[in-house]
Amino acid sequence: MNIAQHVERARRSFPDKIALIFEGKTFTYKELNQMANRIANGLCGLGVKRGDRVALFLPNIPEFVISYLGIQKVGAIAVSINVMLKQDEVKFILSDCGAVTLITNEDVLDNVPLDVPHLIHILIAEGEAGDRMSLAELMSTASAEALALEMTWHDPAAIVYSSGTTGFPKGATLSHGNVISNIQAKKKYCGMRSDDKAILFLPLFHCFGQNAVLNSMLNVGGTIVLHRKFESEPVLHSITNENVTMFFGVPTIFILLLHKASPHDFKSVRYFFSAAAKMPVEIARQWHERYGIVINEGYGLTETSPFACYNHLHRFKSGSIGTPIDDVEVKIVSLEHGRDVAPGELGEIVIRGPNVMLGYWNRPDETAQAIRDGWLHTGDIGKMDDEGYFYIVDRLRDMVNVAGMKVYPAEVENVIYRHPAVAGVAVYAAPDAVTGERVEAKIVLKGNHKVTEGEILALCRQHIASFKIPAAIEFVESLPKSKTGKILKRILREQAQISPLKERG
Repeated sequence: MNIAQHVERARRSFPDKIALIFEGKTFTYKELNQMANRIANGLCGLGVKRGDRVALFLPNIPEFVISYLGIQKVGAIAVSINVMLKQDEVKFILSDCGAVTLITNEDVLDNVPLDVPHLIHILIAEGEAGDRMSLAELMSTASAEALALEMTWHDPAAIVYSSGTTGFPKGATLSHGNVISNIQAKKKYCGMRSDDKAILFLPLFHCFGQNAVLNSMLNVGGTIVLHRKFESEPVLHSITNENVTMFFGVPTIFILLLHKASPHDFKSVRYFFSAAAKMPVEIARQWHERYGIVINEGYGLTETSPFACYNHLHRFKSGSIGTPIDDVEVKIVSLEHGRDVAPGELGEIVIRGPNVMLGYWNRPDETAQAIRDGWLHTGDIGKMDDEGYFYIVDRLRDMVNVAGMKVYPAEVENVIYRHPAVAGVAVYAAPDAVTGERVEAKIVLKGNHKVTEGEILALCRQHIASFKIPAAIEFVESLPKSKTGKILKRILREQAQISPLKERG
């Protein structure tokens, strides 16, 4: 097996069918496969071999797609990096995974570190390459003929990084079996067909866009209408102009489009799907009322490739994340003793199945903590009803979910603590009408030290991505703490529910 075999099958079955549409350009399955083959052969010429890590620090452009496929064909491991990350964050990921090659763009080169162990080649996919090799140059002399290397179920295929609870990213390692089982499930539950056209503005560096949309649509031989990012007007234009039939988004997108779009804009769309964050029940109700089609909902994590639960195939239940997909088990266990709890009782959501990652790259201790007796402990608190439908109630960790992008407070706190005037800081989630949650921070200063909000924000902008930067900051005399000195973020979150801080203008 090999993930990239899906594009090879499509090339054999319908070589002239449009696989990808991007900014007025079209790519057939034959062309897509040939370009991926040139990437694969080019990488081999650079010395990349089975098991090597090749990093993709790219936006949603065709070069991401063909590079990802080429990496899979040679049996290497694709490491996708969020294009909003800064140099320190990129350096950590490249060093942690031991990437030997990086494929990136001219416009993010300033965030590419130069002193990374093991990194030999930097290829420029878009823009001026300067004294570096361009991806086009690599492909120009490489053969367009290749076949995907046969891999086993457990061979690593991709590493997708998410923030760690310690403030450092950790790489969820997904195997070929993980991804292939997940895209088969996606095809079944979403009813994907070869005549479908799916719009893809979700970031390809994220598991949702990468597996649930890109790989799943290629698997059925459908057409992908690719956008660099979400912008409402261009996206709505594409839906109408290209007769898009499938729309995948996060709750924030549906909230933004609820009153911005018209029923006419979605006349070609037969299927809507939301995941990556909890969909507000009222938004789902209003969407159905306005557009006449239900928003199907899914649940999962990067660690589950990401699909785990689905709400709609047989019967939709408002507010639920649905029931487990085929071959996947989900249950609720007690936070105290780890045993199964009765329907209706709260506990931690745990998952077992072919979708569960191999583990965290080079992190055996964290892997052992996350996967116990074959069950992935999600850190989400939920419950199950009498009919086997699951519901997310809260989260065990302190993670902030900003429009589906995960932010761990410790990472932001580590940056703020770099300022010499800071004595204490607590970063936590506050409600937000558009993004679901936003990052807020309360800071205690040392002695008579003074610092402005602008100075703190400037420090954050230098070291972390924009979605992680606090939307509001308050300087306080003290933070709520337990008897053991632990900051009680639960209290801060509760206070934010009642009276969130004023967002910076």
